[in-house]
Amino acid sequence: MEASSVPLLDAKSQVTNQLIDFQWKLGMAVSSDSCRSLKYPYVAVILKLADHSGQVKNKSFEMTIPQFQNFYRQFKEIAAVIETV
Repeated sequence: MEASSVPLLDAKSQVTNQLIDFQWKLGMAVSSDSCRSLKYPYVAVILKLADHSGQVKNKSFEMTIPQFQNFYRQFKEIAAVIETV
């Protein structure tokens, strides 16, 4: 049996999906039916995920700029921890 290159998690963790692709774009909402001048920047993210059976699905979400900045800080923290391993 071939060893997996994916690191194993502890027994308490359960991985239900594998990240296949990560796409993002910066957008700007400029108006809506209820507001003529929004000028609302956001980050749109599309994740391509494969479940345990191999079925691939796309999940998408949007974040405000403060939400994205928090997301980014958390990933920097993860990267710093990984550097110590």
